[in-house]
Amino acid sequence: MTSGSTTSPWFVRPPSATDHPARIFCFPFSGAGASAFSAWPPAIDGAEVCPVQFPGRESRMAEPHYGTYEELAAGLAEALVPLLDRPFAFFGHCAGALPAFETVLRLADRGLPVPERLFVSGQPAPHHASRDRMLAMTEAELRTELESFLRGRGLQPRPDMVDMGLTVLLGDHAAAGAYRRTRPVRLPCPVVVLHWRDDPDVTRDDLQGWLPYAESVDVRVVDGGHYDFMHAPPALLTSLTDWR
Repeated sequence: MTSGSTTSPWFVRPPSATDHPARIFCFPFSGAGASAFSAWPPAIDGAEVCPVQFPGRESRMAEPHYGTYEELAAGLAEALVPLLDRPFAFFGHCAGALPAFETVLRLADRGLPVPERLFVSGQPAPHHASRDRMLAMTEAELRTELESFLRGRGLQPRPDMVDMGLTVLLGDHAAAGAYRRTRPVRLPCPVVVLHWRDDPDVTRDDLQGWLPYAESVDVRVVDGGHYDFMHAPPALLTSLTDWR
């Protein structure tokens, strides 16, 4: 394992070799890319923020879709090897928490360092992932959902923008639909589960399924709605610092 800066398509901000003593790798939700974290600070309490860019979107739009969460985790675990030279954590929002979880398992299987914490935000446990309401949506309904999301971000949903976003979302939707974990899997690191108080779709009870996944599982409530993590609210950033 080597330390130092690396240039990789997986990271839109090349991680620093020397500036920060720790890192937090951030996994976006379905249909999104690393730009979901564009409003986040460069570092949180000394931990460098490293947004992960999945294949098949944004700066990697020309690449094939990653396929399955398992394939995504395997590719990312390999890309992470040069960056495991200091303490780190994973943060995954919504469906992004699932490849984050799978990546922890891939690192552990290879005998590599694992995160100091896995933060999962607004996402039921892997064995309950099939309950996601979006998995029952048709393509037309997903298009409507995407248009509503863009309007909520203050953007006018132009047809070309929606078409491009829908291509990404459909690939991610297929990966989510194919994902199966039938029972809890014990992780080798603590888990912090974040419930957004005003989230209309994911309740605190929905998140209790994470409790068997680690020796230490802490469920916390954060003020805001499902997508408010994008604004890096202070309460969220505070929750992400106590492992430092």
